[in-house]
Amino acid sequence: MDLDLRKLRYFVEVAEHRHFGRAAEKLYIAQPVLSRQIRAFEQELDCALLVRTTRSVELTPAGKRLYEEAQGILATVDAAVRRVHDIDRDVRRIVVAFAAGLHVSEAIRAFAARHPDVETDLVPARWWDPAAPLRDGRAQVGYLRRPFDETGLRTIPIGDEPKVACMPASHPLACRAELALADLDGERMLDAPNRRTSSLEEKFELIAAGHGIGLIPQSVARAYARPDLVHRTVTDAPKIERCLAVATDRRDSVLRDFLDIATTTLRNAEQPTLP
Repeated sequence: MDLDLRKLRYFVEVAEHRHFGRAAEKLYIAQPVLSRQIRAFEQELDCALLVRTTRSVELTPAGKRLYEEAQGILATVDAAVRRVHDIDRDVRRIVVAFAAGLHVSEAIRAFAARHPDVETDLVPARWWDPAAPLRDGRAQVGYLRRPFDETGLRTIPIGDEPKVACMPASHPLACRAELALADLDGERMLDAPNRRTSSLEEKFELIAAGHGIGLIPQSVARAYARPDLVHRTVTDAPKIERCLAVATDRRDSVLRDFLDIATTTLRNAEQPTLP
């Protein structure tokens, strides 16, 4: 079966808005047309993607999986079109994938100062498969956290960071300055494989709602700080390694220069800690 990319894009808009009317407005099409296209898409796939009620639209388990897969599919298609245009226009480009909470901007500025003729783009690395942009061609290099599938990849260590326990500000452990793993015994943990979430925003919302405590990288805690949550360092939890990753078969000189500059810049960058 050939996958209809136009219908897939329509489905993604509905999945993101959870509302046919708002998705139709974003797509500049009539709502009845969008509804018919989604139903036709479900028939083509022979599975239900959405649960429709008079007030809301929710994703079925199959819909959630397709939504996750669609991020990579559509991004890969868009990246392939961009590469074709780059060749046609004689544009050189480096695309960097980055994990949530990791900052690569300083390295990009340092690289741009040395290579002003090379364009740089960024793509987010999804937490459930951070190396995917390197495998499907959306990015040439990634600034990622271990663990991930390193098959076919070369990695350059950058540093490490502690894990913190994220919990509601009202939690009894929130009054502690720091924690040990033993302090979390008996607590409900909101971590895979206990409960997989589709985004960090969803995970933090569940934590704030009292569904459990999450063990997360400190840099993610900084990036998603909110007043109803606190983060406490877990002193004996294994630290999380950060690294640059690139496909082993990528050896062009521009990419090599980027890796050299990024390695030096990122290793030297100060990593502020949580108050």
